[in-house]
Amino acid sequence: MGNREMEELIPLVNRLQDAFSALGQSCLLELPQIAVVGGQSAGKSSVLENFVGRDFLPRGSGIVTRRPLVLQLVTSKAEYAEFLHCKGKKFTDFDEVRLEIEAETDRVTGMNKGISSIPINLRVYSPHVLNLTLIDLPGITKVPVGDQPPDIEYQIREMIMQFITRENCLILAVTPANTDLANSDALKLAKEVDPQGLRTIGVITKLDLMDEGTDARDVLENKLLPLRRGYVGVVNRSQKDIDGKKDIKAAMLAERKFFLSHPAYRHIADRMGTPHLQKVLNQQLTNHIRDTLPNFRNKLQGQLLSIEHEVEAYKNFKPEDPTRKTKALLQMVQQFAVDFEKRIEGSGDQVDTLELSGGAKINRIFHERFPFEIVKMEFNEKELRREISYAIKNIHGIRTGLFTPDMAFEAIVKKQIVKLKGPSLKSVDLVIQELINTVKKCTKKLANFPRLCEETERIVANHIREREGKTKDQVLLLIDIQVSYINTNHEDFIGFANAQQRSSQVHKKTTVGNQVIRKGWLTISNTGIMKGGSKGYWFVLTAESLSWYKDDENI
Repeated sequence: MGNREMEELIPLVNRLQDAFSALGQSCLLELPQIAVVGGQSAGKSSVLENFVGRDFLPRGSGIVTRRPLVLQLVTSKAEYAEFLHCKGKKFTDFDEVRLEIEAETDRVTGMNKGISSIPINLRVYSPHVLNLTLIDLPGITKVPVGDQPPDIEYQIREMIMQFITRENCLILAVTPANTDLANSDALKLAKEVDPQGLRTIGVITKLDLMDEGTDARDVLENKLLPLRRGYVGVVNRSQKDIDGKKDIKAAMLAERKFFLSHPAYRHIADRMGTPHLQKVLNQQLTNHIRDTLPNFRNKLQGQLLSIEHEVEAYKNFKPEDPTRKTKALLQMVQQFAVDFEKRIEGSGDQVDTLELSGGAKINRIFHERFPFEIVKMEFNEKELRREISYAIKNIHGIRTGLFTPDMAFEAIVKKQIVKLKGPSLKSVDLVIQELINTVKKCTKKLANFPRLCEETERIVANHIREREGKTKDQVLLLIDIQVSYINTNHEDFIGFANAQQRSSQVHKKTTVGNQVIRKGWLTISNTGIMKGGSKGYWFVLTAESLSWYKDDENI
């Protein structure tokens, strides 16, 4: 890639940054960028203003930067600034730029030191800058002021982490030299996300304010806290210089003179200062974009294909055509009905391998949960015997009976049958809940149409709830039918006569060798087992064999 193409990389990423910000989708792709991190009063704003050569950033006590500022520097013959939220308006007075930043910040965060992660995009054109893009993040703070929440430190930390945890983000860690570097907030955060120091560029400010007899030589020579990309020292204007409107050009000349004259920094003066830092950042960002471009391009192409596939579904859709709206609506509702049926019948195109759902779970409720609830019913045999005894005696009254009266038997049995209502109604509730859960899963395909999704879910759920009442009434009716009449002549009822008859049948079965156990018609639907497809077969099951018959032919 030639020098010309390399120089165009940063403006290209700038255009992408603007496009994503305008769409409100800046997090879809991790754009190569440089994030400026540092504590309050570390000198971050002064470094950025030195790059531009203009005073344009808000200043004051406490938190001044309360929203991320995406600062795009573009080499140009003319000098002016533009905001993404003020398209078409050029700012030639940089005092107006400062006021606009303050106004835009207050518009989103409020007037009293609130913070927001919504960025402000500022592009500065100037002949004095190199192509460069930086994101100025709020300074790390410890104590909340004004109407800031008590967890302001945590909020700022989380906002910074949103940017610096991305692998495509270089970290410009700004630390004042007159503090202990081992306790640097910026270097500490950078080390958490970049423990090898591969993405971190160190900037040491306020070298002129160090105590007499001390210097930061070991740090700047990358010996004390080594970073792969090294450190650059700068000397910014003091607050007195800023208040006195000291010219930035004069300040940069003073900075150059400081490094050339200081005995600890004289030998590395060519690698110190704001101009060198700007060149380093321009080169580092360009190389970083070049290195990350292949992976970035693959991600972009992947998202493009995904979006094109989604757009294909709306290719022939005309919003102004009411017939197409109706057709699209019917298709979506029909698809919902098909998906719901498949989930219940168990023939869905997506098989859940993590848990039971839909028809499988309902099947389990019927065949496992309901029997379990019946078995779980409290049954006290001692109490039941006492109830039987009392029922028999109360039926006989003053007489002493020889046989157990039917009325006593029915009273006890009916009481036990009524206990089935609880497990039965509970099973209905479980089935209803699973049906509603299935509806919610099926409406996920309608997520692009929130109103339709909500209404479909509401209507179907209401219908299920309506059927719930009728279902419970039917279940209770079936139990009441069983309670209303006890058929002691039924073959499953084991009375004295039937017990004696079954005993004799069992005795006969043990004496007869090849006794017929069961016979009847059975339909086989699997054509792989029998020849002839899905047809009825007559079968006879004996104690010794199983025979199949088709059209009077033994198979």
